[in-house]
Amino acid sequence: MKRLSDISSTIAGIIMALTVTTATAQSDYPSRPIVFIIPQAAGGSTDTLARIIGQKLGDVLGQQIVMDNRPGANGIIGTDFVAKAAPNGYTLVVGGTGTMAINSNLYAKIPYDPVKNFTPVAMFGYSTSVLVVHPSVTAKTIGELVTLAKAKPGEYKYASAGIGSSPHLSAEMFKQMAGIDLLHVPYKGSTPGVTATMAGEVNMMFTGVASAVGSIKSGRLRALSITGPTRSPALPGVPTANESGMPGFEVDFWIGLFAPAGTPLPVIARLNAEINKIITSDAMKERFETMGVVPVAATPEKFGEILAKDIDRWSKAVKSAGLKAE
Repeated sequence: MKRLSDISSTIAGIIMALTVTTATAQSDYPSRPIVFIIPQAAGGSTDTLARIIGQKLGDVLGQQIVMDNRPGANGIIGTDFVAKAAPNGYTLVVGGTGTMAINSNLYAKIPYDPVKNFTPVAMFGYSTSVLVVHPSVTAKTIGELVTLAKAKPGEYKYASAGIGSSPHLSAEMFKQMAGIDLLHVPYKGSTPGVTATMAGEVNMMFTGVASAVGSIKSGRLRALSITGPTRSPALPGVPTANESGMPGFEVDFWIGLFAPAGTPLPVIARLNAEINKIITSDAMKERFETMGVVPVAATPEKFGEILAKDIDRWSKAVKSAGLKAE
């Protein structure tokens, strides 16, 4: 009996020590730099937002936020890296509609489950896309583009950030609604796709406002339409698809931060509170506006609900488009 008592006392001591150590680690969080894994190439909307918020968050937390771009496989490589990372709040992934809600529907099998393997931390906001064309394309409106495409089925090429990416699905939905045939040319990220469009390698692309606004204003690209329900403050002169004769064509995407499942709740709560303060500040709202992003302050629970609804929403869209990626 004494031996059992001694063993019980020892186990209790170990549990208490571990509890104290864990609590101390959480209360000291963060005690070293935090890594934001960005599963896309540098320069796109996701990358830009992550860097802006990361810099502010680092100032508030007193630790550097390190940006680590890990593009590839339509965001799967970088996202999976975080799914398998230690759940301690020091390795996080900047996820979006594509990596979290679309990929699980597009691919027969991916190495992570967006719900089971991750804990939502905080939303950054919603971003609408813009349909841009190379200046050599004579269309000045989305209606004129449809007319050109119908006259030459399969000859007009559009760029995307990869098979099943947000730009790809946007274009496929556009093709269906407009009744046209376009040739898909996938690139390894939005930035290479935009670059290819500017170079005239392809004729058009749906891309985030943030990644194209500079090229639009400089005249290297021509904007035909915004995909959201309202005009973008960054491009007030560009009409929505509804205004351009394509009622019902609305596509928007969210960007946010995720942690590996099992990350301590106090850590999640701390990050959520600080990020929500950052994105709702007047200065950040103005900056987001210039990028065509609407900031959204949501609890981790609310963010999880949005993710679940979008997984279902994009499941229907992917099936309707008949898309499948290997």
